[in-house]
Amino acid sequence: MLLGLTTALVATVCFGFGSVFQASGAREAPRADRVRVGLLAALLRSWRFLLGTGLDIAGFALSIVALRTLPLFLVQAVTNASLAVTALAAARLLGARLHRADLLGIVAVVVGLTLLAVGSGDVGRDHAPPAFHWALLATTVLMLLLTLLLARRNGTAAAVGLGLLAGVGFGVTSLAVRVLDVAGPLDVFTDPAAYGLALGGLGGYLAYALALQRGTVTAATAAGTVSETFGPALVGVAVLGDAARPGYGWCALTGFAVAVGGTFVLSRFGEVEAELGPTPVARTAPSCEGDLPDKSDGEVRTERQVP
Repeated sequence: MLLGLTTALVATVCFGFGSVFQASGAREAPRADRVRVGLLAALLRSWRFLLGTGLDIAGFALSIVALRTLPLFLVQAVTNASLAVTALAAARLLGARLHRADLLGIVAVVVGLTLLAVGSGDVGRDHAPPAFHWALLATTVLMLLLTLLLARRNGTAAAVGLGLLAGVGFGVTSLAVRVLDVAGPLDVFTDPAAYGLALGGLGGYLAYALALQRGTVTAATAAGTVSETFGPALVGVAVLGDAARPGYGWCALTGFAVAVGGTFVLSRFGEVEAELGPTPVARTAPSCEGDLPDKSDGEVRTERQVP
């Protein structure tokens, strides 16, 4: 369990820093109204997006160990806590401001993950019936089709929908890693879960990149947290036999709820709006008697009051 928890925590750090660079790179790309090759080409020209993607790949490679050795509800909660790392990285690298609520969210994540680690039991089964493998692949195909439809829409609702779809894709990837048949090299290529893993990961990144360009990405990130965290956790408990330590069910459940709640508080860091420090205050001439303040656009100006 120690090895799995260590790799999950290191993966979380990779995901956290990766989100900072990936979100910044997605903002540099031209806004896309539909899925097209030009969007992918624009993203690939952004070194920030490439760096973020590289960190995500490294995080995923590390998380494979965790997904095979730890209960899914623990792994998903730990990796989604990467938003706490994102918040700290954004404050350090981009000058984003951490508000009191953000600090409370970080504390909640740490406390929740501690309780969850204490209350987690042994990992369940690492295999499932063939129908489960085919269901994973079918889910990714449906997710991609819905992504193509939502890519034509704008606004917060589209951002939330794409965020949910991104979470579904990443959640399927986690489940596929857990049940993937690794008995032999050729078995991987004949396992539907392997194709679900690939399509889920690629589709999740595409949906998330599109979500970053629409509406309130804070809402999209929170929506993705719901589908990516709760979905695999429930499947792990109901289908694969994941469970808490005997007598510590309350501890695991409380830790999961507190950690996910802290992630919700920090969801605004799913999109890193580069707050490059405080906005400079424009110098204004001293106001004279009879001048009225005008703050309609955020700057302090004065206009002469006509007698």
